[in-house]
Amino acid sequence: MNRTEEFEELRPLLFSIAYRLLSSVSEAEDAVQETWLRWNASPGRPASAKAFLSAVVTRISIDVLRSARVRREEYVGPWFPEPLLADPYQDPERSAELADSLSMAALLLLERLSPLERAVFVLREVFGFGFPDVASAVGRSEAACRQLVVRARRHMDAGRPRFEADRREREELAGRFFDALKEGDVDGLRELLAADVHMAGDGGGKTPQLATRILGAENVARVLSVLVPPFVRIGGVVEPREVNGQPGAVIRDRDGKVLNTLALDILDGRIQTIRTVINPDKLRHVGPVADVWAVVREADQAAP
Repeated sequence: MNRTEEFEELRPLLFSIAYRLLSSVSEAEDAVQETWLRWNASPGRPASAKAFLSAVVTRISIDVLRSARVRREEYVGPWFPEPLLADPYQDPERSAELADSLSMAALLLLERLSPLERAVFVLREVFGFGFPDVASAVGRSEAACRQLVVRARRHMDAGRPRFEADRREREELAGRFFDALKEGDVDGLRELLAADVHMAGDGGGKTPQLATRILGAENVARVLSVLVPPFVRIGGVVEPREVNGQPGAVIRDRDGKVLNTLALDILDGRIQTIRTVINPDKLRHVGPVADVWAVVREADQAAP
């Protein structure tokens, strides 16, 4: 296998590592591209291409993460990861870890860790790298990495999200939710929402603040029942999709352009959290982005 083939075989893994470190599709793709440039320019062949390339993409991602943390502190409104519709890397032996680590809730927990804690946790706990490879990737001793993992695991376990174990039940509940959403069925929505449901929207200050933060089943049901039906009447589409490994949807205008995404956290037969990403800068990888302001104006005119 030549150098290019080796890299392409490992590209899905490298992207998946970078995405979990950066919570950004665009930044993860850039990190993988920079990894390729360094791989192509490196002399000789390492004993393990997987270990070498994973270390490179991790170091690049740590550097990006350190600068990104400042930008995120200055972000307007709630900050959510860029939505990921499909993880390119699959490993049957670690499917549970990979799925759990991809959710919006888990990625937001990872944001609380230091860049080094996050890198060590992702490499060790999510992807199952041995401590020698983890230590090499982050430039710390194995003993230091073990301590970093312990600290990171403690933080993650304290706030670790729990989701409905049965995927079919989650999807069935999500389907009922989206049917009620399109119909503006307040009662139908209310019975699917946890009493303390939390809905929040990431617009980055670039879109109408339709749902920055709303709490409680009654409030969330009423807001959704007012906002969505007029949008459907003007040709808008609610397209159920898995978003970050959880039930969700891509919302499109009549021309198929992306307006926003929704991701649902489901537990105990109820929707606990609804996170919507509407910032156009975070949606370009999903497809052509809609003019949100124009859609909102038209939907307002179509409202009864």
